[in-house]
Amino acid sequence: MLWVLFLLVAWAVAALSCLRLCLATAAAPPQAAAPEPARHTLNLYETAFLAGGPHRVADLALVSMHLRRRLLLAHTGWATVVDPEGRDEVERTVIRAIGPEGQSRIAPIRAAAAATDAVRALADRLVAAGLAVPHGTRTGVASAARAVRASAVLVVVLAGAAVLLPGRQPDGAGPVVAWFGLPLVLTLGCLAIARVENHPYSPWASPSGQQWLDSLPAPVSGADRDLLAAVAVQGVRAVEDPALRAALTGRRTGWSAHPGHYI
Repeated sequence: MLWVLFLLVAWAVAALSCLRLCLATAAAPPQAAAPEPARHTLNLYETAFLAGGPHRVADLALVSMHLRRRLLLAHTGWATVVDPEGRDEVERTVIRAIGPEGQSRIAPIRAAAAATDAVRALADRLVAAGLAVPHGTRTGVASAARAVRASAVLVVVLAGAAVLLPGRQPDGAGPVVAWFGLPLVLTLGCLAIARVENHPYSPWASPSGQQWLDSLPAPVSGADRDLLAAVAVQGVRAVEDPALRAALTGRRTGWSAHPGHYI
């Protein structure tokens, strides 16, 4: 009856991980009325953070600087400084991330800019305004969800091990699998409920922040301002220029390692 021990382990792991996810979700900010626009007028950086987090802010800065010819973004994935004077602190952090040589690959620029004090200060302002989810809450829910997914995988592994135990009759595999199906259903059901509760909401925006995002007009293609608004809300998928999108995503054809091939 060694399989019973496996079953107890599966139940314990599934129950504890699901309980952890429930507690983390319960600790999330409660639903609240959306703040009045007159009190909280968001700029594009703040909108980008609520919609996609720090990396969205960095992407917005890169696109903005490219459109204004402060940077050149190459489809090969390189950025080159044209104007070393940033208009705001986020742009200045991008320039500093590129380094004194004036050229760098875009991926490390994005990562460095997303982790700067300027972006953290922006996040703190949004948290203080009740529009963004505090860092600890967000990471707690994400970590708990990963634990539930890992538990589901472990249940499947334990079920397979129980079925393959030596000395088991072939016709006894069905009841064993059925017993392990119960903790598997528990973990998958918990994940499904958590996904329904949060999808399609941004993991960065609080309920009030999400209401703010939902109240924004749909971004349209056209002038640079419209493109920047679309990037803030939708990310780089809103960029229609294939060369610029390739520079930001790293998905390109006819790749060349030379940084001098510009858009």
